[in-house]
Amino acid sequence: MKRPLRRWLIGIAAVLLLGIGALLWLASTRLPSDEEVAARIADGFERRFGVGLKIGGAHWALWPSPVLVLSDLATEQPRPVTLRRITVQLKLRELLRRVIAIDEVEIESLVLPRESMRAFRGKGPKPNEGGGIVALPAPWALAPVPLEKLRWRDLAWIDRRDIALAYDGEISFDAGWRPRQVRIERTGVSPPARLRLDRAAGQDRWRTRIDIGGGTANGVARFETLPPNDLLRVSAELEPRQVDIEGLVQAFGRRSAVAGKASGQSTLVAEAGEVGALLRSLRTRTTFSVRPATLTRLDLARAVTTAGISRGGSTPLDELTGVLDTQGTDDGVVLRYTALRARSGVLTASGHLRLFNRKLDGEIAVDLIDGVVGMPLQIGGTMSEPEVSLTGGALAGAAVGTALLPGVGTAIGARAGQQMEKLFGAEEPAKKKAPPATRKGAAVSP
Repeated sequence: MKRPLRRWLIGIAAVLLLGIGALLWLASTRLPSDEEVAARIADGFERRFGVGLKIGGAHWALWPSPVLVLSDLATEQPRPVTLRRITVQLKLRELLRRVIAIDEVEIESLVLPRESMRAFRGKGPKPNEGGGIVALPAPWALAPVPLEKLRWRDLAWIDRRDIALAYDGEISFDAGWRPRQVRIERTGVSPPARLRLDRAAGQDRWRTRIDIGGGTANGVARFETLPPNDLLRVSAELEPRQVDIEGLVQAFGRRSAVAGKASGQSTLVAEAGEVGALLRSLRTRTTFSVRPATLTRLDLARAVTTAGISRGGSTPLDELTGVLDTQGTDDGVVLRYTALRARSGVLTASGHLRLFNRKLDGEIAVDLIDGVVGMPLQIGGTMSEPEVSLTGGALAGAAVGTALLPGVGTAIGARAGQQMEKLFGAEEPAKKKAPPATRKGAAVSP
C-alpha cells in the first residue's frame, strides 16, 4: 500500500474514533449517574410491585459496549428476596436509535423464599401486555426481540419446609417472548436432573427432554394463548422411562417411601392469566408401572397378620402400578394415587392414597397368597413415618370374624365392619358444654 493512501486511511479512522468518543462523552454528560440509575430502578420496582427494593451498588457504561450492573439487591421484606449481582448487556447500534435490545442478562446468586414471593402474586406480566411489559418513555421502544438470552447461576428456591433447591440455567428468546431454547439443571445433583426445550421453527411446540433419576422423560410441550381473556395455557405429553424413584425425589431434597424404576405416560396442563401463576396451576396425570418395587417403610404382610397398627419394615413387590394425579394449590401440591395394584410372591393389594403436606390418607385391601383374603387397611401417618391399621369398625369386625372362622373369617369380618362404619358413620362423643362465665362479684341466681 502506498504511504499517502495508508496515511489517508489512518486519518479517517482517527477522525471516526474521535467522533465516536466525543459523542459518547457528550451522552455521558447528559445521562444520569450510577446513583440516579439505582434510585430510578428501585422507585420503578416499588411502583410496579408495591415492595421496596434496596440496591447496594450500581454501575453503567456505554463503552466498549453498553452495560448495566447492579449488585447486592434485597427486597424490603421480613425475609427478603436477595440477588448478589445482575448484569445487563445492551446492543449499541439499537441504543443509538433509541431502541432497547438486550443482548444478555446474567443473574448470579438469586434467593427466592416462598413466603416472600407471595407478595408478587398477580403482579407479573400479563399476556396482553406484549412488548409493554416494560414501560418506556417516548420516543424509546423495544426491539422485536427485546432480550436475546437470560442466564442464571445459583438461583435458589426456598420452600415451606425451608429446603433450598438451587438451579442453573439459560433461556434464548425468539420474537414475542417465545423461548427458542431452554436449559435448566439442578445444581450439584448426581445423576443429573435437567430439562431441555428446543422450539420447532415458527411453531409453539417444543421438543422436551428430561434427564432425572438415571432415566428420561421425553416428549412434546405446547404453548397457547386462549381467547377471550388471553389466558395462558402450557401443556405437555411425556414418556417417563426407567426413572429411579428414590433418585428423582432425592434430587429435590425429599425421601421416597417407594424404591424402584418407573415407566409410564404423563400429561401436564397449566392455565393462568399471568406468567407467575402458571406453576401454581399445574395439573399432571401419570399412569405408571414399577417393576420390581419396594415399599421401604411398610410391611403389609405383617400388618395383615397382626390386624393392628403397623409401622416400619418393608414390602418387596414384583410390580406396582397405578395412576398419579397432582394439583397445585396455594398451600402446596396435592398428590392422589388411584387404581393402585401391587403384586408379589406372598400378597396382592389394591387401593388408593392421598398425600398432602407429607401427610398420608388412604385405604388398601391386601390378599395373602396362603391366608387372609381382602383385609382392609387404613394408611395414615406421614411420609417419614407411615403406618397402616384397621379402623375401629373393621377391627371389631375382624375380632368377630376370627372367633367364627380364623383366617378368611378375619378378613370378611373386617370388611363387613368397615362397610358398616362407612354406612352409619363413626360418632364422636358429645362434648360437655362449659358453664357460662360469671363476672367477679356478680350474683348467681339459685
